[in-house]
Amino acid sequence: MRLKHLILGAIIVFMFSACANGQTNKTNTEKVMKTIEINKEQFLEKVVNYEKNPTEWKYLGDKPAIIDFYASWCGPCKMVAPILEELAAEYGDSIVIYKVNTEKEQELSAAFGIRSIPTIVFAPMEGNPQVAQGAMGKAEFKKLIDEILLNK
Repeated sequence: MRLKHLILGAIIVFMFSACANGQTNKTNTEKVMKTIEINKEQFLEKVVNYEKNPTEWKYLGDKPAIIDFYASWCGPCKMVAPILEELAAEYGDSIVIYKVNTEKEQELSAAFGIRSIPTIVFAPMEGNPQVAQGAMGKAEFKKLIDEILLNK
């Protein structure tokens, strides 16, 4: 009887460890993209260096981007934030989503004339950026990403 319990216990332990290993492998191989908070210095390196080229938009990124100018106290910004996180995960490596906190980055916000938040900048690889102001739903974001950034 004791041998049966020992064998049954070993089988149960094996089953649980097999299930756990399968879940661990799945999460380790999945890469979930997130939005990226950037400051002025990072913006000048990764998006556009408006100090060197004040009259020309020359996008510096290696993939199309969304730049979300927001503030922590802004209600519509708080509505948009989880949508952008979902989109970052869904689109993965095909786009990058940056966030600029207008309270912390006042000089950067002023350089782009940000007067209303959220202000969303869609930066394609080629051509000029397009700007949208105010909160949008996920469907509208997807439409603009596909049209402006991914040329679908």
